[in-house]
Amino acid sequence: MTFDRLLALIAVVFALLALVLPLGLRDETVLHAWDFLPVLAALVLIVVIVAALARRLPLVIGLLALVGGAAAIAALGSLTAARAGYWCLLASVWFLGWTFAERLANRLAGARHAPPWLGMLIPLAFGAAILLLWEAGIRGGNVPSVILPPPSAIWQRIVNNLPMLAADFQQTFLKAVLAGYVIGNAAGLGVAIAIDRSPFLKRGLLPIGNFVSALPLVGIAPIMVMWFGFDWPSKAAVVVIMTFFPMLVNAVAGLNVIVAMERDLMASYAASYRQTLFKLRLPAAAPFIFNALKINSTLALIGAIVAEFFGTPVVGMGFRISTAVGRMDIDLVWAEIAVSAVAGSVFYGVVALIERAVTFWHPSVRGGQG
Repeated sequence: MTFDRLLALIAVVFALLALVLPLGLRDETVLHAWDFLPVLAALVLIVVIVAALARRLPLVIGLLALVGGAAAIAALGSLTAARAGYWCLLASVWFLGWTFAERLANRLAGARHAPPWLGMLIPLAFGAAILLLWEAGIRGGNVPSVILPPPSAIWQRIVNNLPMLAADFQQTFLKAVLAGYVIGNAAGLGVAIAIDRSPFLKRGLLPIGNFVSALPLVGIAPIMVMWFGFDWPSKAAVVVIMTFFPMLVNAVAGLNVIVAMERDLMASYAASYRQTLFKLRLPAAAPFIFNALKINSTLALIGAIVAEFFGTPVVGMGFRISTAVGRMDIDLVWAEIAVSAVAGSVFYGVVALIERAVTFWHPSVRGGQG
């Protein structure tokens, strides 16, 4: 029995348990039509999962089953007392989604010319399943929102506070993060080229760069605030410090990746150091440089947000998180976290797309592996 068929079989078992175990009832003594939705949802899931055991079931049916299970769990979340049957039904939906992702991954692994959008279904389905389990678990377990709010409450808070979140995003990301990111990476690449040119700088600057990278962020941020003020330049300075060393190390490694035969070939053409640098060494180091850019795309946002904890105008993601925690406004904290996570993911994705366009010649790109 294959792994995906085993997952589907486990999902059937949990769905059957959901039929025989109590799911949970409302506080009212009179039952309504929607109180029988759990039983109906379990029956539908059993039919779909049994069909999923067929060897040639289209993957679209698995996706539809996951969507249907998500709708059923969302309705079940309104129950005031979730019992064992509720969690079994939730587990059946999870294993069904896992089966869908497993089959889709196997199909993509064996396909030579799969459409790009098909590969996006796996992370989208996985993310939807996580949000589904989060929402259903919070509602079914009656978890207080001060401990962990459900995704629906976080989304509602984002919708109701769009102007404030946009102002925080502009202050933290568009000003501090982007400025510090550009300066830090450019400085790191420039110093790497200088180190590659001079053995003296290589022996002197690399240990200093390692020392600076080991400095604690909570100690650097207050100093940068005192030096550059409370506005975004001090946060950009923290970002510069955080992004400088990863770029330095990766660029130095990339500049040294070429072999002696390639050096001799450029020497036979009487190429100067500048020609060798721009036509051979920097293109060869491009994968290493973009690796540092992708790492720094997330480090920059983290550094700017943490730096805002130590002094900032009354705007910014870090400022909003620290003040909301003090007021126990956890929904707003998670709303800021969600905005920063989306911004960081989009930033990383843009850098990855630029990498694919620039390093199209690299085997990892030509082989279709990101």
